[in-house]
Amino acid sequence: MSTVVQMLEQQMPLPEFRINRKLLYDLKDVSVAPYGEYWRQLKSIFMLQLLSNKRVQSNRAVREEETALMMKFESSSSSPTLLNLSEKFAELTNDVACRAAFGKKYRVGERGEKFQRLLRDFVGLLGGFDIGDFIPWLGWVSCVNGRNAEVNRVAKELDEFLDGVVQEHMESGGEGKEDFVDTMLRIQKDNKLSISIDRDSIKALLLVSSS
Repeated sequence: MSTVVQMLEQQMPLPEFRINRKLLYDLKDVSVAPYGEYWRQLKSIFMLQLLSNKRVQSNRAVREEETALMMKFESSSSSPTLLNLSEKFAELTNDVACRAAFGKKYRVGERGEKFQRLLRDFVGLLGGFDIGDFIPWLGWVSCVNGRNAEVNRVAKELDEFLDGVVQEHMESGGEGKEDFVDTMLRIQKDNKLSISIDRDSIKALLLVSSS
């Protein structure tokens, strides 16, 4: 998420590659949206509702709880093993981000494991190289090597997951502590912005906040 913050501060959206458009909801994500009123409004929402000092402080208990759980789990391990700190800190960061954005963790169980796999695939695709973006007449290569099919699969499965998360929050009626999904649904319902916030906009922001 620190990369996204840096991009927002420097007003440097990602290049408008085909994969970005497919995976990031037709450029509705704050990290790739063209500079303009829509981007400014999304940036304001993202910074104020997820990354402001007030919001960070409100999630302090979440960070402390997840850190304590990680330490307790490692200290209770019966067999001495080498500890991969990078992996553990990545898991901790993911758990905290998911709880702040979704209200709960998605790392264990069938649904959690699928989400983690999709996130890895998502990051890998965004960081990959699509020759068609640079040499258009070679775009057919991505069809032959299966890259287009992989992009379509990840986009579809991630959308289904995020749509399910949003639907769960809508059906729960915002019970409990307000998380980022609740905040976005409230902003959408209030309809006080000069831009339209639809369901895809919400899912796009959720994707960048959890990855």
